[in-house]
Amino acid sequence: MLADPDTVWTRIILPRCYQRRYRALEVTSGTAVWYHTGKPVVPIRWVVVRDPEGHFEPQAFLSTRLDAAPAQIVEWVAQRWQVEVTFAETRPHLGVETQRQWSNLVIARTTPALLALFSIVTLTAHAMSQSTPVPVEGAAWYPKRLPAFSDALALVRSRLWWEAHFQPRWIQRRWKKSPAPY
Repeated sequence: MLADPDTVWTRIILPRCYQRRYRALEVTSGTAVWYHTGKPVVPIRWVVVRDPEGHFEPQAFLSTRLDAAPAQIVEWVAQRWQVEVTFAETRPHLGVETQRQWSNLVIARTTPALLALFSIVTLTAHAMSQSTPVPVEGAAWYPKRLPAFSDALALVRSRLWWEAHFQPRWIQRRWKKSPAPY
């Protein structure tokens, strides 16, 4: 499709895409069937996207919504990206989907609790960033302009650790341990 000169490309404008107000893309689309041995055939809409500015490689997306316009499918993928980044950040830093419990109830409680912790860390780091900028740790081969979740987590951890270990004695005396619940 990409190399075929007869491929008809349609220009679309994708709003709110990848930290920009809009992005112009070119798409081509069609329908096909998805076949898997032993499973019923599934009709799909395929969309091939290319960036006329050349900032990213062409990509193909599939949808079972045959009536969806190609621009709608691409917008759904762009909206889904933030969710994918959240899961990609919570796996290595908080252990989401790596739990080793034996009870289904424990597994059903752990992932929502870890995602809530992700939200708490993110909101806490945001509140802290109002007075102090979040230090951004980049690598020599990958400079970053904006903080990632790992940077936010490091900021919150360091602040909590500092308050627990380096507060003056008169501040530490104000807090009393809660009695044991049993």
